[in-house]
Amino acid sequence: MTPLKKITKNHRLGFIGLGHLGSPMARRLLAAGFPMVVYNRDSNKTNALSTLGAEVARDPGKLASEVDVVVSCVADGVAVEAVYLGAGGVLRNARPGTRIIEMSTVGADTSRRLYRIARELGISVLDVAVSGSTPTAEAGMLTLLGGGDRQDFDSAEAVFAAIAKQWFYMGPSGSGVAMKLVVNTLLGIGMQAIAEAVTLGTSLGLQRDLLFETLAKTAVVSPVQVGKLASTKRHDYTSQFPIRLMEKDFGLALSAATRAGLSLPATEAAAAVNGVETANGGEEDFSAVVRRMELQAGAENSLPPAA
Repeated sequence: MTPLKKITKNHRLGFIGLGHLGSPMARRLLAAGFPMVVYNRDSNKTNALSTLGAEVARDPGKLASEVDVVVSCVADGVAVEAVYLGAGGVLRNARPGTRIIEMSTVGADTSRRLYRIARELGISVLDVAVSGSTPTAEAGMLTLLGGGDRQDFDSAEAVFAAIAKQWFYMGPSGSGVAMKLVVNTLLGIGMQAIAEAVTLGTSLGLQRDLLFETLAKTAVVSPVQVGKLASTKRHDYTSQFPIRLMEKDFGLALSAATRAGLSLPATEAAAAVNGVETANGGEEDFSAVVRRMELQAGAENSLPPAA
């Protein structure tokens, strides 16, 4: 296999998956000057990109036949397999030498399978998992975690620079998504810890707004959690990272732990709360576990404002 040299703006990109992260990433790549073809299962989501100059493909296979580099960010492993391995999928239609940058959060086994099948066709695949929220993506401040062949990762710098503030090579195929599961396990457990802590505080008689404001100024709270404390104080659970996706990531982490013979009790407990909230719709932000815990304790709005 002869991979492409350094990716430049002379290479035509195809972008598949225009969801919470995919859409702002695609817009930034288009604004950076990459010629682009886009595809999304819900064609209404392609309209904004079309207005900005992107071409719209009727299916993933048509997109793959027209581009040099395929970038994808879809919901889960089932969607990844449909996009790449289906009858009208990318691998049946891409030319040898095509580069794939797969940015979905899936299991490492899914990434490695795609890498192996593509390699036999002369196509290279990176798993480049994305850490960040919709506002982070809009600002081009994502963190990228990459797995695959090092030379392919290094040569994709122009793509990474358009959408991220930093990117890290983690190792061979599957390593990028493995690191993403580590990151999101900590993110999800941390949000559950916040939810439990603030619920404890209000149950002990602390005034809710003052509790949230003071906790945000302590050393134990991360910058991401500071933002979540500000929005949850206002009872604002507008989605930046849907709780259904956090539940999916918890499931992937727990499945990987089971295969490795590990017990992750804190992860199991946080996943259970996420599951309850996801069953109520799943489209609100993953910080909605704060509301879930407050309602469970009967604490939300239960205290008078400070004098």
